[in-house]
Formats: sequence, structure tokens, C-alpha cells
Amino acid sequence: MPNVHHADHAPTPAAPFGAIEGTHWIDTLNDGSPVLIRPLRPEDRQRETDFINRLSEQACRFRFLGNLKEASPALLDQLMDVDYQDRMAFVALAHDNGELREVGVSRYSASGDDRQCECAVTVADDWRHRGLGVLLMRRLIDIARKNGFRRMFSIDAAENEPMRELADYLGFRRRLDPDDAAQAIHTLDF
Repeated sequence: MPNVHHADHAPTPAAPFGAIEGTHWIDTLNDGSPVLIRPLRPEDRQRETDFINRLSEQACRFRFLGNLKEASPALLDQLMDVDYQDRMAFVALAHDNGELREVGVSRYSASGDDRQCECAVTVADDWRHRGLGVLLMRRLIDIARKNGFRRMFSIDAAENEPMRELADYLGFRRRLDPDDAAQAIHTLDF
């Protein structure tokens, strides 16, 4: 179990983040590497751009279910559009050559039914197999539950073995998409 240090700070009254604004965690990964996990903020746009542009072709295909050459402004607008209730994202940041770099992100977005949300998690290729995906998803599951959601799901490439393993580890049920056998649907009820 990773060491977790939780720090909550009082939000400023005009903050768009609500009570989650000052929340952040310093977590230690399985290999001892420290990471800062906190809610995504508007000023993270360039970090998000750099993160996506650094992903391998396979990681992009698994995350976006298709080929992505670079993060377009429209895609970034969508990814940065969080309201901390119906659309939430957590970023994992680590020091890299004197710079704070995004190394992972988890997010959910409410689906048509307000008691369900679709989720996604992406970890930088050079930060995989350290437990970061688990930490990011646990934060996401916790806030989704607190925000009143009862089910979380993800639609992934059926061949995405890392997501299958992560979903299984976290207790998600898996089934092939009845409309597209190349996709799997992972579901977690809480």
C-alpha cells in the first residue's frame, strides 16, 4: 500500500473548483517515486498538451480509440472542460529535469444518466507498471462516489491488456461491447 499524505486547504469563496480546489496528495509509487496528485486546473493546459504529445502511438490508440497525431485545440478544450462535479479530472505530476511534468491523468464525465459516469485513465509510457493508474483511479472512484454517481464505466479496445488488468484489480466487471466486439466495456457499481 502506498504512503499517502493528504492535505486539504480551505477553498477561496470565488473558486470555481468548490471544496476540492486545495486538495492534493503526495503519493509514493511502488518503486518509491513520489508523485503529486491533484485536480486538473485551467493552467494545466500546456502540461496536458505535452503529456498527450509524448504518448506512444499505442497509448494514444488505447486512450482515444483511434490514431491521434497530436492534441488538437478542440480536443484540449474538451479535456480541460472540468467542473469538479459532472466532469472531473486528476493529474499526476512529477519532477523531470527541474520541471513539473504531467505523468498521468484520470477523468470522468457524466453520461446521459446522472448516476453514471464514463471514465478514462492514462499513464505516461515511462511511468507505467509503478501503481500510478491504481492511485489515479482510486481518487477518481472516491470523488465520483462523493459526487453521487452510482456506476462508473469505460469503453476500451478489447486488446488493451493494461486496462483489463487495472479494471480487474479495481473490481470492474468486463464484457465485450455487443455493438463492437473490438471494444470492451468495464463497469464498476458503488
